[in-house]
Amino acid sequence: MARYFTNRLLLVIPTLIAISLIIFIILAIAPGDPMGEFANNPAITAEVRANIRRSLGLDQPLPIRYLKWAWAFAQGDMGYSFTSRSPVSDLIGQRLPTTLWIVGTAYGLSVLMALPLGVFSALRRYTLIDQIITAIALMGFSLPTFVTGLLLIILFSVQLRWLPFIYDSNLQVTGWSSFVVQVQQSIMPIAVLVLFQSAVLMRFVRSAMVDEMQQNYVRTAYAKGLQTWRVIGHHMLRNALIPVVTLVALDIPSLFTGSLVVEQVFRIPGIGALLIESIMRNDTPVVMAIALIYAILVVLLSLAADLVYSVLDPRVQLR
Repeated sequence: MARYFTNRLLLVIPTLIAISLIIFIILAIAPGDPMGEFANNPAITAEVRANIRRSLGLDQPLPIRYLKWAWAFAQGDMGYSFTSRSPVSDLIGQRLPTTLWIVGTAYGLSVLMALPLGVFSALRRYTLIDQIITAIALMGFSLPTFVTGLLLIILFSVQLRWLPFIYDSNLQVTGWSSFVVQVQQSIMPIAVLVLFQSAVLMRFVRSAMVDEMQQNYVRTAYAKGLQTWRVIGHHMLRNALIPVVTLVALDIPSLFTGSLVVEQVFRIPGIGALLIESIMRNDTPVVMAIALIYAILVVLLSLAADLVYSVLDPRVQLR
C-alpha cells in the first residue's frame, strides 16, 4: 500500500499542474475585463487604468503571469482580489465558517440518515415501507433545491412566520439566545440540502445492498449459521459501501464551494456566493483560487477513497 500511495502522490503533482494551467488559461481568455468597472468613470483616465493594470500584473505575458501565480499559490499566497484589493485567503476565510456550518451539517445529517434508511429499504424491498422510503427519496432527488427552498420559505416564513428566510451573516453567537436564533435561520437551508443529498446517498446505498444480497458469499454466510446482523454489518455493508465511498469522496469538496443555489435563495454569504460574485465582477484571482482548491480536494479525496477500498474489501489489492 505504501508503494501505491507514493506512486499516486507522484501522479497528483502533474495532474494538479495540468488542472491549474487549464483553469488559468480558461479564465485568462474568458470575455470580460477586470478594469471594466473603471471604463465609465471619467475621473479615471486611460493612463491611470494602464497603471492599475500594470500594478496587477495584467500587462505581462500569459506564461509569466501563470508561473508567478502558480508559484505564489504553492507558497500559500492566493493573491489579491481585483475589486476589494483584499487577500483572497482572507475573503475565503471569512466565508468558509458559514459554508462549513450550513453545508457541513447538512451533509453529516444526510450520511447519518441515508445509511440506515438505505440498508433498511434494501432488506425490506418491495414492501410498503420500502415503497414509501423510495418515493420520498425520489421526490427529494427530483425536486430542484431552489423549488424546495421557495416552498419552505412560503410555508414557514410567509404563512406560519416561524423561521426567518434571510440569513443574518452579522449574527454573533455569544449565548444561548443567539445560538437559538442561529439554529432557526439555519433550519430551512439545512433541510433543503438534507432532503436532496440524503435522497441521492440513500438510493446508492439501497442499490448497492440489493446487489450484495444476491451474491453467493451471502448465501454461504447464512448457510454457516451466522447471525443476520453479522452478515449485514461485517459482510454485505462493507462491500456495498465501496461505490458509496466514491460518491461521498467526490461530494465532500462541495463543502468548500457550498450549494450555489441554496446560498442564493437564502442569501447565505458562503463560498458559493463568493464564487458567483467574483464571476460577475471578473475577479479572476478569487475565481482561480476557489476553482483550484476545489480541484485539489477532488484529487486528494479520490486518492483517499482508493485507500479506503482496501480497508472495506481485503480483495482489493492496491499496487
